[in-house]
Amino acid sequence: MTDRPLTPLLDTVESPADLRHLKPEQLRQLADELRAETISAVGTTGGHLGSGLGVVELTTAIHYVFDTPRDRLVWDVGHQCYPHKILTGRRDRIRTLRQGGGLSGFTKRSESDYDPFGAAHSSTSISAALGFAMANKLAGTPGKGIAVIGDGSMSAGMAYEAMNNAAQAGNRLVVILNDNDMSIAPPVGGLSAYLAKLVSSRPFLGLRDLAKRISRKFPEPIHKGLKKTDEFARGMAMGGTLFEELGFYYVGPIDGHNLDHLIPVLENVRDAAEGPCLIHVVTKKGHGYAPAEASADKYHGVQKFDVITGEQVKAPPGPPAYQNVFGETLAKIANDDPRIVAITAAMPSGTGVDKFAKAHPDRAFDVGIAEQHAVTFAAGLAAQGMRPFCAIYSTFLQRAYDQVVHDVAIQNLPVRFAIDRAGLVGADGATHAGSFDVTYLASLPNFVVMAAADEAELVHMTYTAALHDSGPIAFRYPRGGGVGIPLPEVPQRLEIGKGRIVREGSKVAILSLGTRLAEALKAADVLDAKGLSTTVADLRFAKPLDEELIRKLLATHEVCVTIEENAIGGLGAHVLTMASDAGLIDAGLKLRTMRLPDMFQDQNSPDKQYDEAGLNAPHIVETVLKALRWNDAGVDEAGVA
Repeated sequence: MTDRPLTPLLDTVESPADLRHLKPEQLRQLADELRAETISAVGTTGGHLGSGLGVVELTTAIHYVFDTPRDRLVWDVGHQCYPHKILTGRRDRIRTLRQGGGLSGFTKRSESDYDPFGAAHSSTSISAALGFAMANKLAGTPGKGIAVIGDGSMSAGMAYEAMNNAAQAGNRLVVILNDNDMSIAPPVGGLSAYLAKLVSSRPFLGLRDLAKRISRKFPEPIHKGLKKTDEFARGMAMGGTLFEELGFYYVGPIDGHNLDHLIPVLENVRDAAEGPCLIHVVTKKGHGYAPAEASADKYHGVQKFDVITGEQVKAPPGPPAYQNVFGETLAKIANDDPRIVAITAAMPSGTGVDKFAKAHPDRAFDVGIAEQHAVTFAAGLAAQGMRPFCAIYSTFLQRAYDQVVHDVAIQNLPVRFAIDRAGLVGADGATHAGSFDVTYLASLPNFVVMAAADEAELVHMTYTAALHDSGPIAFRYPRGGGVGIPLPEVPQRLEIGKGRIVREGSKVAILSLGTRLAEALKAADVLDAKGLSTTVADLRFAKPLDEELIRKLLATHEVCVTIEENAIGGLGAHVLTMASDAGLIDAGLKLRTMRLPDMFQDQNSPDKQYDEAGLNAPHIVETVLKALRWNDAGVDEAGVA
């Protein structure tokens, strides 16, 4: 770690209004200082780095040219917004990024008026910016909608759905395509910058408008031909034909790090009378910081690091990460089964599919940020006899729920869903928490839903899913490292709908689903010490439930508690329904459910998030004692020891 950088010009900027008082020739210095401050802040807190460094100049230019926050600026995903936060009155808190009570790592409406739309999932920006633009147009109030969207986010169909609907917004909508990876443009240079400035200028647009009005005087076939000639000529010179067909006036590509190129083009677009405009800027992730430029993937999201060397603070060695256990297990299983394929939606390393891809490159598919396509693609593979594993974060699978229902569940196709980041996710906060997958999957007919209690169970569940050909099956596992259980040499095929007793007792039963099992065992130690003999069961399956085991536990224990890292509607709801249908509730059963609270939890350390959720061992003990009506002296309210 190093001291904070010297930033004399940035120190004078507390808001974009201050920025607009600077002279154009001062913006280069400001951008350099903004980059240095971003690097210093992320070196202290960790977080997303490369994407933010890539848009320092673009961020500076947008706030300099446009009248934010009246002009509503929407960042797609939002992980590139740290420089934006520094310029919009939050610099004093920038070293609280992703910490409890601190700034979010994404845009967030409650933080600032300069964050008009919260985001953390991709491809939503154009739709939102279009909404702002149309609202202002209908109300007759000033203000544009500006969407900054990366080329990766353009792989999702929602972006094109929004663009197809954008013409009504007219010149109130500006889309800035931040091209930092796909290289979809011709080379960027002086000629390209000159052409971009020319075709976005007021004289050119005025001349073009005059030509369009004159062309309408000609018969329809000639008018259409002239229009096509204009589009073709600009397409040949600059590209962008696809965007023109969608109704956008295309400008670019231009160098996204050259303020002398950016500023005049943005000013031209700001003042243009044309319809919706798309500005194509080319940037480089990690720009201006050598370690991030040299290794964009490793510096996309970082731990704390030394600003001088770029060396990241390494976590102490521990158990393997769950996603790596999954990827390596699947790769081994696939050695003997050519029908196994793996699909991910732009997260190969995050889901462990990169491990599978190294062993079986022809059977690994990264479809980009396109979860809907991923699910239906998997359904097609399954319908043709393959054994597809669709590895997607829990929070991202929500984006494909209709496809899960319509294309997989109704047709009872054996798609395997490997659901990563299930449960709370610490610093990424509510937008990335996998809080709902048990609820939204276990409610579907034909589905099997499992949850791994540890890394060894994940091995068994991956193998079980591979052999399950009678319908869709899902298994969930959390972010981060395992609990230290040795991995089995040979995976076992689990019997569908059968749990296991981990610890035998007689008075209290804790029915656990997933990785709260370790806390359930800690709670059992405390309860046993109080003379409350405790059984701990790992149910393994949320659907189908192990009804035989659950009935036995409900019938033989005075108090039963379910615990899961999922919202209401999951395991607890299914067990309560089963007990109600069986008439056990009427018999005076003390059945309690523990689950995630009915709220979106902000970022924090995992331990603090679990405390806030009430899902640690002391909370389990408290739930049991309250059910038994015990007081602190170990005596129930009736005075019986």
